[in-house]
Amino acid sequence: MEKAKISASQLFILMILFQLSNSLLIPLASHAGRDSWIAILVAAAVSISLFFIYRALYLYYPDRLLTDYTEKVIGKILGRTLAFLYILFFLYSAARVLREFGVMLLSFAFAETPLFVASTLMILVVIYTVYKGIEVIARTGELFFVIMCLLAVFLFLLIAISGLIDTSNVKPVLENPPQVLKTVFTETLYVPFGEIIVFTMIFPYLNNRKKLKKTGVSAISITGMVLALTTILNISVLGVPLIERSLFPLLTTIQSIQVGGFLERLDVIFILVLVIGGFFKVSVYTYCAIIGTASLFNIKEPSKLAYPLGLTVLFVSMIIASNYSEHLEEGLKIFPLYVQLPFQIIFPVLLLIIAFFRNRKT
Repeated sequence: MEKAKISASQLFILMILFQLSNSLLIPLASHAGRDSWIAILVAAAVSISLFFIYRALYLYYPDRLLTDYTEKVIGKILGRTLAFLYILFFLYSAARVLREFGVMLLSFAFAETPLFVASTLMILVVIYTVYKGIEVIARTGELFFVIMCLLAVFLFLLIAISGLIDTSNVKPVLENPPQVLKTVFTETLYVPFGEIIVFTMIFPYLNNRKKLKKTGVSAISITGMVLALTTILNISVLGVPLIERSLFPLLTTIQSIQVGGFLERLDVIFILVLVIGGFFKVSVYTYCAIIGTASLFNIKEPSKLAYPLGLTVLFVSMIIASNYSEHLEEGLKIFPLYVQLPFQIIFPVLLLIIAFFRNRKT
């Protein structure tokens, strides 16, 4: 592990920035229709239970990374194999997020720019940041969190005073409860809430472990409320049919803002907020893959892995799908059930059960 410490407030900010990033970009819980905001709140509530599983594992092994204590729990061969799979999972997840933000930038800001160029520019900044370590990532998060909050409040106020909101689009509420639950357990629970599994690699850096419970629950709860409010705004302004056809619903909502006949075309603010969020999500995933690799293969200077693994993320982001539609299809139908479900829920639950029996005497 890197010899560093972060505060509870820094962890809180990182968790919020991480969860909000591409969740504001994609049509979250769209299969629940006008009840998608309810699906988000339910998923947030369920994910708090997941957080307690991750926290329990951390309390059993407070000074070890997830990729360290897998060997302690299930033995050397299986443990190191699972640790390696988690590293691949973090790298692949970083690549997916990088691809989403590269496509967003090309779609609305740099139409003539090759995807490789846009993705390269972001990954170079990510590489430099993770090379500096977790303390730099955390301090950068504190700075940009304030900026994101101010921009978000500004945009919400403009939407509210622009006269675009039609609350009838949200009614009737809870029209199809079975579909809401299906959406929760097939989509929304995994993105963004289940993705906090990556923070099991950062918990050991917390300078006061007693504050972890309050920090994690608060971050998940606030993220759920922000995403639910954003979804309600999108539905109220656009309506469900338009959201289903839109790749980036929140951007479409912001493009609809017209105040006083002159204040419009605020896409640049949205893009700025999303780039900040995407930067932190890719950085956290990449950093955790780096320290996991260093731990697994006994590399004394993890920072040396920043460039090769960062470039690996870039390469994977370019080859995971031939187009954005295929990327979304994979992200909604294949990735959640066959990758995120085992890595976010099944494996941690099994590890906790085994750890409980191994440590019951102590």
